[in-house]
Amino acid sequence: MNKELYKQACDKYGTDYQLNVAIEELSELIKEICKHKRGNDNLDAIAEELADVEIMCEQLRFIFGFEYRVDEWKKMKLNRLKSTLN
Repeated sequence: MNKELYKQACDKYGTDYQLNVAIEELSELIKEICKHKRGNDNLDAIAEELADVEIMCEQLRFIFGFEYRVDEWKKMKLNRLKSTLN
Protein backbone atom coordinates (compact mmCIF):
# COMPACT_ATOMS: atom_id res chain seq x y z
CA MET A 1 0.00 0.00 0.00
CA ASN A 2 1.19 3.51 -0.77
CA LYS A 3 0.38 4.91 2.68
CA GLU A 4 2.50 8.05 2.34
CA LEU A 5 0.97 8.92 -1.02
CA TYR A 6 -2.56 8.39 0.35
CA LYS A 7 -1.73 10.50 3.41
CA GLN A 8 -0.50 13.29 1.14
CA ALA A 9 -3.70 13.13 -0.91
CA CYS A 10 -5.85 13.32 2.22
CA ASP A 11 -3.76 16.14 3.65
CA LYS A 12 -3.98 18.13 0.42
CA TYR A 13 -7.60 17.50 -0.60
CA GLY A 14 -9.23 16.36 2.63
CA THR A 15 -10.77 13.04 3.56
CA ASP A 16 -14.29 14.04 2.55
CA TYR A 17 -13.09 15.00 -0.93
CA GLN A 18 -11.27 11.66 -1.29
CA LEU A 19 -14.43 9.82 -0.26
CA ASN A 20 -16.27 11.65 -3.04
CA VAL A 21 -13.55 10.66 -5.50
CA ALA A 22 -13.99 7.02 -4.44
CA ILE A 23 -17.72 7.25 -5.12
CA GLU A 24 -17.04 8.85 -8.50
CA GLU A 25 -14.52 6.19 -9.52
CA LEU A 26 -16.87 3.38 -8.51
CA SER A 27 -19.65 4.91 -10.58
CA GLU A 28 -17.35 5.27 -13.60
CA LEU A 29 -16.49 1.57 -13.40
CA ILE A 30 -20.18 0.71 -13.17
CA LYS A 31 -20.87 2.87 -16.24
CA GLU A 32 -18.17 1.09 -18.29
CA ILE A 33 -19.42 -2.35 -17.25
CA CYS A 34 -22.94 -1.35 -18.33
CA LYS A 35 -21.61 -0.18 -21.69
CA HIS A 36 -19.81 -3.52 -22.11
CA LYS A 37 -23.00 -5.42 -21.36
CA ARG A 38 -24.69 -3.43 -24.13
CA GLY A 39 -22.07 -4.68 -26.59
CA ASN A 40 -19.41 -1.97 -26.51
CA ASP A 41 -15.80 -3.02 -27.05
CA ASN A 42 -14.46 -1.04 -24.10
CA LEU A 43 -12.15 -3.44 -22.28
CA ASP A 44 -9.43 -0.79 -22.09
CA ALA A 45 -11.84 1.64 -20.43
CA ILE A 46 -12.89 -1.06 -17.96
CA ALA A 47 -9.24 -1.79 -17.15
CA GLU A 48 -8.55 1.92 -16.60
CA GLU A 49 -11.55 2.38 -14.33
CA LEU A 50 -10.73 -0.82 -12.45
CA ALA A 51 -7.23 0.55 -11.79
CA ASP A 52 -8.77 3.76 -10.44
CA VAL A 53 -11.14 1.78 -8.21
CA GLU A 54 -8.34 -0.41 -6.86
CA ILE A 55 -6.32 2.70 -5.99
CA MET A 56 -9.33 4.28 -4.29
CA CYS A 57 -10.06 1.05 -2.39
CA GLU A 58 -6.52 1.18 -1.03
CA GLN A 59 -7.09 4.81 -0.07
CA LEU A 60 -10.31 3.84 1.69
CA ARG A 61 -8.41 1.21 3.65
CA PHE A 62 -5.96 3.94 4.66
CA ILE A 63 -8.68 6.48 5.50
CA PHE A 64 -10.65 4.08 7.69
CA GLY A 65 -7.60 2.34 9.18
CA PHE A 66 -8.57 -1.05 7.76
CA GLU A 67 -5.09 -2.48 7.34
CA TYR A 68 -6.17 -6.01 8.28
CA ARG A 69 -9.94 -5.90 8.76
CA VAL A 70 -10.68 -5.99 5.02
CA ASP A 71 -8.30 -8.91 4.56
CA GLU A 72 -10.16 -10.89 7.21
CA TRP A 73 -13.51 -10.19 5.54
CA LYS A 74 -12.09 -11.14 2.14
CA LYS A 75 -10.79 -14.40 3.57
CA MET A 76 -14.19 -15.25 5.07
CA LYS A 77 -16.07 -14.35 1.89
CA LEU A 78 -13.70 -16.30 -0.35
CA ASN A 79 -14.05 -19.31 1.91
CA ARG A 80 -17.85 -18.97 1.70
CA LEU A 81 -17.65 -18.77 -2.11
CA LYS A 82 -15.41 -21.82 -2.23
CA SER A 83 -17.83 -23.69 0.01
CA THR A 84 -20.79 -22.65 -2.14
CA LEU A 85 -19.05 -23.78 -5.32
CA ASN A 86 -18.15 -27.19 -3.88
